[in-house]
Amino acid sequence: MGENKKARIILDKDFKIGSVDKRIYGSFIEHLGRAIYGGIYEPDHPEADEKGFRKDVIKLVKELGVPIIRYPGGNFVSGYNWEDGIGPREKRPRRLELAWKTIETNQIGVNEFVEWTRLVDSEVMMAVNLGTRGPDAARNLVEYCNHPEGTYWSDLRKSHGYKEPHNIKVWCLGNEMDGPWQIGHKTAKEYGRIACETAKVMKWVDPSIELVVCGSSNSSMSTFGEWEATVLEHTYEHVDYISLHTYYGNQENDIKNFLAKSLDMDNFIKSVVSICDYIKAKKRSKKVINLSFDEWNVWYHSHEADKKIQPWSIAPPQIEDIYNFEDALLVGCMLITLLKHADRVKIACLAQLVNVIAPIMTENGGTAWRQTIYYPFMHASAYGQGNVLQPVVYSPVYDCKDFEEVPVIEAVAVENEEKEELTIFAVNRDTDDTITIECDMRGMGEYRLIEHIVLEHEDIKAINTKDNPDNVKPHNNGKAIIQDGMVMAALPKLSWNVIRLSKA
Repeated sequence: MGENKKARIILDKDFKIGSVDKRIYGSFIEHLGRAIYGGIYEPDHPEADEKGFRKDVIKLVKELGVPIIRYPGGNFVSGYNWEDGIGPREKRPRRLELAWKTIETNQIGVNEFVEWTRLVDSEVMMAVNLGTRGPDAARNLVEYCNHPEGTYWSDLRKSHGYKEPHNIKVWCLGNEMDGPWQIGHKTAKEYGRIACETAKVMKWVDPSIELVVCGSSNSSMSTFGEWEATVLEHTYEHVDYISLHTYYGNQENDIKNFLAKSLDMDNFIKSVVSICDYIKAKKRSKKVINLSFDEWNVWYHSHEADKKIQPWSIAPPQIEDIYNFEDALLVGCMLITLLKHADRVKIACLAQLVNVIAPIMTENGGTAWRQTIYYPFMHASAYGQGNVLQPVVYSPVYDCKDFEEVPVIEAVAVENEEKEELTIFAVNRDTDDTITIECDMRGMGEYRLIEHIVLEHEDIKAINTKDNPDNVKPHNNGKAIIQDGMVMAALPKLSWNVIRLSKA
């Protein structure tokens, strides 16, 4: 054991970053692997409802608290004809799905997915195909989904049994169009032009919708920065958000470096904000473009397994990362990072929701369980509502392979004025020692402790399985106390902490 290590946090209710948009706790379901078939939809499952949706999965998604879900891709959307997934199931075509080299049966389409999102108290964030298609198909889809009646596409929806419009409010203009792997990959100029024209006609059909334009697939793309600037040059006045995607892994088995990767995410966000504001200044615009971080997670465990999957199979077990305890800690750090940028990050989607790099796993015909990453996300979505406060953190630091002066304590606080609650989220990155924190909140008024939740485990590689689903799970035996307007707490080594307080 090392010396007694301490950190100090100062909180003040006037140090507000911004209010949390609940959509920051969104997720993502793509026609990929077993996300849909075997994940949310399995008509032969003992727990399937009359529509074929798994009730055990519905329960876990509701518990997670996901307000918006991006659909139907992902890479999938760039080759997708949305019309394939509507009308009688027996008439729907089977297609070669080129993005993931599978066969798509189209047994689930837009109408069924809307139905399912309502069962889980969520909304759809719909993506349109700008890889192989363009403005025409996109405007038709908006008309099908959102126009009340009296036109070809709206009346077709009614004939399919959906009298009321779906009123989908957030739409993505394609997916990762900067990536050479993307079906219909485009240059920034090509994409900027088609995104602009598509955005215009979509908003002509329904002026109430919000649009997300594609930013870079990750910050290491050679076109990063220039891509955002060019695309926004074309689309700035017609869109509302620009997207960011990032995934992290621990291929080197270097936990100190791995847990520091949220600093890369932080820098990514700051960079994109700067580019948005540069174009705003250049155009002399009053409009602010916000960020949609609509793909983020840990993803690396499944790469080798995926190489063995036979092409052109139906719903194979693709990209099924089995998450361990250290992955949950990084997800916690990434959630804190998103909250620290609540002024500009208004939408975020944990990619994905079920089976495919997901917090929820299922067995075909069998059980469903929570992966390790489920818990930090569940805590953040439940208790991270309100105003984000900028904490002043004095923490020990460390250097690692890719980063310098990494704070051992990663922390943020959220004040829920409506519930008169304050929640401190904190990760202790220290691999050896408990860190004692003193949180000075004397300017916040009188508070009492509700609970101190801790997610910890002696084995950083520990996982949850169908046979041992509770191997990694939180407890509420944390050692926080309040004394003289100070919160004192011992944060165990390598732990995710949720300290919940209410007005005294």
